[in-house]
Amino acid sequence: QVQLVESGGGLVQSGGSLRLSCVASGSIFSVKTMYWYRQPPGKQRERVATITSLGSTNYADSVKGRFTISRDNRKNTVYLEMNSLKPEDTAIYYCNQVFNGRNYWGQGTQVTVSS
Repeated sequence: QVQLVESGGGLVQSGGSLRLSCVASGSIFSVKTMYWYRQPPGKQRERVATITSLGSTNYADSVKGRFTISRDNRKNTVYLEMNSLKPEDTAIYYCNQVFNGRNYWGQGTQVTVSS
């Protein structure tokens, strides 16, 4: 059973920064691609960033140049460094892993950016 636990969200002013963390258990973390998604109020969940087992990354256009995804395989943790935050970044942020064909999600962490 895969478990994902996010942390690091909070309230920040526009232009500020936050670092989200997601600790994974129940799978061989080092070989798994990890994802960060977000769900703004009243909108659908969208993929924000991806990091493969080899460290290749990919970002949504809306966050390119502002967000950085990274991982520490020794700690089974994936991070999302968010800089130059905008009010439109306000959302619940989730980490995600696909294991044996099934999607696993954490409980989410709220990020609120005030203008």
